[in-house]
Amino acid sequence: MPLQSTYPPVTIPENVDLWTFLFSHDSPCIREFPPTKEILTCPVTGQSYTWAALRDAALAFGNGLVQNWGWKKGDVLAFYTPNSIDTPIATLGALFAGATISPSNPMYTPHELSFQLSDSKAKALITHLSCLPTAVQAAKECGLPLDRILLLGPVKKPYLQFQHYTTLSTSVSSSEKAAIDPRSDLAFLVYSSGTTGLPKGVPITHFNTLSNLLQASSTEGRQFPWQSSVQLAILPFFHIYGLTCCVLLSILSGWRLVILPRFDMVQVLKAIQTYKVTFMYVPPPVILAFSQHPDVERYDLSSLRVLHSGAAPLGRELIRKVWERVGVPVKQGYGLSETNAVVCCQEIEDWEKKMGSVGRLMPSMEGMVVDAESGREVREGEEGELWLRGPNVFQGYYNRSNEGVFGLDEKGGRWFKTGDVVRVDEEGNFWIVERVKELIKYNGYPVPPAELEGVLLTHPDVLDACVIGIEDKSLATEVPRAYVVVREGVVRTPGKSQELVDHVAKQVASHKKLRGGVHFVDQVPKSPSGKVLRRIMREQAKKDSRQEGSKL
Repeated sequence: MPLQSTYPPVTIPENVDLWTFLFSHDSPCIREFPPTKEILTCPVTGQSYTWAALRDAALAFGNGLVQNWGWKKGDVLAFYTPNSIDTPIATLGALFAGATISPSNPMYTPHELSFQLSDSKAKALITHLSCLPTAVQAAKECGLPLDRILLLGPVKKPYLQFQHYTTLSTSVSSSEKAAIDPRSDLAFLVYSSGTTGLPKGVPITHFNTLSNLLQASSTEGRQFPWQSSVQLAILPFFHIYGLTCCVLLSILSGWRLVILPRFDMVQVLKAIQTYKVTFMYVPPPVILAFSQHPDVERYDLSSLRVLHSGAAPLGRELIRKVWERVGVPVKQGYGLSETNAVVCCQEIEDWEKKMGSVGRLMPSMEGMVVDAESGREVREGEEGELWLRGPNVFQGYYNRSNEGVFGLDEKGGRWFKTGDVVRVDEEGNFWIVERVKELIKYNGYPVPPAELEGVLLTHPDVLDACVIGIEDKSLATEVPRAYVVVREGVVRTPGKSQELVDHVAKQVASHKKLRGGVHFVDQVPKSPSGKVLRRIMREQAKKDSRQEGSKL
């Protein structure tokens, strides 16, 4: 039998789009906080926005898109920018205009950005001055007109040929909000890298987003009251985790969101002390920093009530170490781009007795734990692949084959196959074991191994390559490691290994670098059909690690 959420189901309005739900006077959303409640704060620029000011600024930008550019429902607006207080304004304003938002990683190379711009059919690109050279190169590569590049932040004279996003704001009468069908119209088109090496667009409708917000707010919202809750945002807004849990949940719940452009531990500690931060959504390496960083004791962290870790599983030892050093509980959650964000979430009171669990299914969700090969449900407590369905789950990848993405149960019901191996305890708590899929996650960022193998094979000395993820305990994350076959006559030296690491680093985003190094092998294990058997190489890596440890 499918696993049901142990939470009461949530009521999801059928005919309401995201803008209407968050800001309209006709919204079914019951807002408990006043419109004068401060929602966005930027320590770097000193800017801040109340709920009402945020709504007005977003409305002005949305009007500008419609009136100055003739924006139409379904047109894609891409983002290529670090975290900024302006990002939520432009995002929400574009949703008013009926846009589909496609955020991208600001660490992308021109080629990677160009691919997403082309694949999503973006009509315009919002970027930042620090990202502008790459944005321009990518736009030229894919044929996006340069006058459709918008800049966030202050504009300097040499860049006046590009639009500043505030120049699209308008003081004339408001345009009519785009008519949205929440079930079919997209709010977001996020990109999730697959093991094939090509990122795949994940279409997320207004209904998917609204569903996950209501699911999460019914659990997380009651743990963090609007009157006293301050969230520090270091998660990237281009990622579904940061977009949902930081930006949208804060606006819905009335939390004050203090925004940092990037992760810097000293700046994080200062912000916690200055703004009396009460909670944070973070990836595991930030938890590691709380356990190790030498400056932690120098700051007053007494306001911090809890840290929530997601994007990759977290070990019990690290959770315990943070508690012993800082006195702050660490709870965990689990989600995917394909589920809009949150699937499971631990409650604060469960952090210690269920340490290592990612919590229970969100309201109105169902799960099945199945044998990955047969598709049959496993017995209670056994490990198997997690299949999901619910109102927040997407319907299939954008312009891609969805073969193997969904499975059918005995009654013909359709389920999304997560590719993650889990077990579930008697109380409905989920425990992540490993991934069926071969995607590597570095600090929560997806790293497709086939892409790195392709880059390695462009080096004249490389005959074959296999890339896998290995656990780096010092970084509390997986890192990519390559096993390489070189041509005859090439000497396998540390210098050659570093040369290949540098060769890859020059052609990929920073999070895809071969931080696990390059190891030389005589051959790469493959199936009769020619598929790389990374499973065998992972077993070899574990064996090598044990042997290296025994020599210490």
